[in-house]
Amino acid sequence: MAEKDIISKDVLQHLAADIANILLHLDVEHDSVELLQTEQQRVEVRRADMVARMRKRASGEQFILHIEIQNANDTTMPIRMLRYLSDILLLHTDEPVYQYLVYIGKARLTMPSMLQLPDFAYHFRVLDIHTVDCSLLLAQDTPEALVLAILCDFKERPTQEVVNYIVKRLKELTGDNEARFRNYYEMLETLADNRDLQTYLDEAKAMLTQVDVTRFSTYRWGLQAGLEQGLEQGLEQGAQFKARETAKKMLLKGGFKISDIADLTGLSLEQVESLHQEKRH
Repeated sequence: MAEKDIISKDVLQHLAADIANILLHLDVEHDSVELLQTEQQRVEVRRADMVARMRKRASGEQFILHIEIQNANDTTMPIRMLRYLSDILLLHTDEPVYQYLVYIGKARLTMPSMLQLPDFAYHFRVLDIHTVDCSLLLAQDTPEALVLAILCDFKERPTQEVVNYIVKRLKELTGDNEARFRNYYEMLETLADNRDLQTYLDEAKAMLTQVDVTRFSTYRWGLQAGLEQGLEQGLEQGAQFKARETAKKMLLKGGFKISDIADLTGLSLEQVESLHQEKRH
């Protein structure tokens, strides 16, 4: 999950809780989630995708959850996961640790999930997210669950229809908070690329631009200016109408020169002459 540095801590905490509850069925308290730093530097810098302390709702058990997001099969994954585990245990020696690999790759999952040595055995849990029905996530109706739904099996649903729904609902849930929506959308872009869904996501983004423009302040300013301009035009038209009616009455009574009527009403000589011709016909 290389893009997570640009995602807010709050979003990541909620995302960790949603993965724990929705995908891993650990039933943790949302408010108990605390992200933990795991960056270790020897020759190279290593940092686990997501490590968080949390607490189960029913039992109150506190534990550390390590989630690694993997988009390709890697035969060295057990060794990598073991290194992450040792880093976590060195920092948090007396806390239980649960490790999960969430596989989101395009190819079929084939990588091992255990390491068997003569005097040592190690394993971690693996979730192939393609086995998860996206309707389970859509039903949660939270921004974090909607983001995860982009990775799951759409079953028989049209891909564009599902992606459109995810983006549209995400926009509705985040309301007018553009920064919050942008965070979630960047996560969507990162995850969608693993399933070749970027073109569908682009189409959904284009759909978002077809919104009611009356919500935007620039439109309202333009509308106000239009109303003011319309009022001004209306007054001008009203004055013209009144002047023409006065001129008609003066022509009907007779005894007034065309030039005098023009001076009194503000109409041009041509306009008064035209009214005079209409009267004669």
